[in-house]
Amino acid sequence: MQRSTVSVVLAGLLLWRAASLAAESTNRLPGAEAFPAALQQRLAQALKAKGAHYKPRTRHLRPDGSPQYANRLILESSPYLLQHAHNPVNWYPWGDEAFARAKKDNKPVLLSVGYSTCHWCHVMEEESFEDEAIAEYLNRHYIAIKVDREQRPDIDGIYMAAVQMLSGGGGWPMTVWLTPERKPFFGGTYFPPRDGVRGARVGFLTLLKRLQETYHQKPEQVATTAMETSRRIQAALTPDPGEGGPGAAALTAAAESLKKTFDAQDGGFGEAPKFPHSVQLEFLLRYSRRTGDLQARALVVKTLEAMAAGGIHDHLGGGFHRYATDRQWLVPHFEKMLYDNALLTVAYLEAYQITGREDFAQVARDILRYIEREMTAPEGAFYSATDADSEGEEGKFFVWTLAEIEKVLGSQRAKLFHAYYGVTEQGNFQSKNILHVARPLAEIAKEFGLGPEQAEAQLQAARTALYQARQQRVPPHKDTKILVSWNGLMISAFARAAQVFNAPEYARHAQRAAEFLLTKLKKGERLQRSYLDGTASGDAYLDDYAFLAAGLLDLYEASFEPRWLREAIGLHQVPETHFWDRQGGGFFLSADDSEALLAREKPNYDGAEPSGNSVAMLNLLRLAEFTTDDHYRQLAEKGLRAFSTQLAQAPTSMPRMLAAVDFSLDKPKEIVIVKPTVDATAEPLLAKLRAAFVPNRVLSVVTQGSDLERQRQIIPLLQFKIAIDGKVTAYVCEQQACALPTADPAVFAQQIAKVEPLVR
Repeated sequence: MQRSTVSVVLAGLLLWRAASLAAESTNRLPGAEAFPAALQQRLAQALKAKGAHYKPRTRHLRPDGSPQYANRLILESSPYLLQHAHNPVNWYPWGDEAFARAKKDNKPVLLSVGYSTCHWCHVMEEESFEDEAIAEYLNRHYIAIKVDREQRPDIDGIYMAAVQMLSGGGGWPMTVWLTPERKPFFGGTYFPPRDGVRGARVGFLTLLKRLQETYHQKPEQVATTAMETSRRIQAALTPDPGEGGPGAAALTAAAESLKKTFDAQDGGFGEAPKFPHSVQLEFLLRYSRRTGDLQARALVVKTLEAMAAGGIHDHLGGGFHRYATDRQWLVPHFEKMLYDNALLTVAYLEAYQITGREDFAQVARDILRYIEREMTAPEGAFYSATDADSEGEEGKFFVWTLAEIEKVLGSQRAKLFHAYYGVTEQGNFQSKNILHVARPLAEIAKEFGLGPEQAEAQLQAARTALYQARQQRVPPHKDTKILVSWNGLMISAFARAAQVFNAPEYARHAQRAAEFLLTKLKKGERLQRSYLDGTASGDAYLDDYAFLAAGLLDLYEASFEPRWLREAIGLHQVPETHFWDRQGGGFFLSADDSEALLAREKPNYDGAEPSGNSVAMLNLLRLAEFTTDDHYRQLAEKGLRAFSTQLAQAPTSMPRMLAAVDFSLDKPKEIVIVKPTVDATAEPLLAKLRAAFVPNRVLSVVTQGSDLERQRQIIPLLQFKIAIDGKVTAYVCEQQACALPTADPAVFAQQIAKVEPLVR
């Protein structure tokens, strides 16, 4: 072999060895064995694929900016898991590999569950999972697993139930100690890293040591706790059905319970922290409509006023933050979630219909504008959330000093703004200002010698200028994954706004999102859970099917395109086949062919999001009205019976389910409007419906002729409906018995205003 050839070979070997050493040093985590060569290569390739502009989320960096560590999470697609890909912790994703290793090595499992925009998840990561000493102990003595709750709500639901049983509370980050058989024996939420930090008597590292010792020294105690907790989880997540269906008593009990916890001074329910709880507000509006209970309605109005004025509302960018940390709704947790804003849009729309208050309508429009410009993907679907933190500080993006505002507006122009939004030199949040409505507009306008309209115009100009200035700041992290369930909620919000405001542009937003989901996230008859960077992944859950079907029903009533109704019917066939509990009624969260877990949850709580069962029951009742197929009603009645015991014992736990109960106890209106020609307008009639709060109804607008015949195949209600005397004609029916058809908007308004009283 020639010397030059030898030199080339040696040089190649040296480069290969250097690359191997670099890969090994990158992946040699403290306290952990070196990764096998094949895994090292996969991790190195995944890191390289991130590209030159990739910024690892870790403080453990080499001088060239590359990460010192990489673990298996760099192979995952979840934004949350990828945030932890460079921790010194030897993280595994959920799966058989991790539990098999735990069993082989006889180690307990540390399960950590969170999501990418979770503030306290970030805090625990920085304090504990980035700490090399804690990571070393964790890697030596545990198998550590990370789960994204937004992609795996089934895992989250099971172990959240465990944490609530074991600790009396719950939340994220969720931290659970498991046996290799996946059974929990201890759990909590956020833990400070060490004893004494944040006033904690026992820190995370001490807990790791104590529980590891307990696992090995008292195995019988661990096994007994794990077995008993698992048994209780299975009982809690699949409640026994009641003897009969829930009745009006459940509605009354829920309303009275909410009245008792209402904060008469600041609105909302209970003490701080305060969450929007939109589904509770929706229920109270329905209860007030059926009973004439004006107090129930007043609770909603007060709460919506307080939230709109408070710091939980982003007065510059639109939309609402996750929750308020105080009673007054002033200081928010600055995270923004798609589902909160979808549900709040609907709450403000319904309050606008009831009260006619333009300020409520404006809040709904502001939320949707925020979604349009900041949370909509180029293809039309909606992103999931934005973080509370930017540049390492919670809320930094959203708060202002007085000087910062005056620099943008000028000192003279800023005076009106300061007075209205309570801006001071001292601030109200860490020496800065969270904008909130400090005084009524009329009072401020009078003080500055302006009419209310002039004052509002000046404030709007100031808001626009400050929003543009804010856009130059470093923004919070945005979770750009697209979840079917949350998109379904936002499709409903846009579709409902299109109906209420007669705004076709909102319907187009809903249509684009629906088209994307049905094209990109549907394979055959089944949906997938999420979409990110061009790839759909994960099996869909009950809430994906139920929320999207509800959105499509709302979209049909906004556009009257039968495709959306057909798609909704098709979507509900999948849960009936794969999720339905044939013994007890109701739907399971996961399909019958999904991964078998410790328990198969039957969702039975309306929290920040309504449960899949609550939405599904209302869908079934709506489909029964549209199709006249009593099979849907029978399913709904059996499903409601499945939760009747819970509704009797804890009626406020499922307010969206109570909306379905209200629908089932009502005589829902079957509204059909027939146009004689395509060019004829139904607007004089629809304007009356837009201005009325008629939640328990179905609506179809058709054109006489081929359109009517085509839709009649899906909606038998359309049979024998015609445009009388060539006029746009409305038919208002209840249980297929119709009032006299009318072309007179005033008569139509009287017909839809008729309310079936709730017999209490």
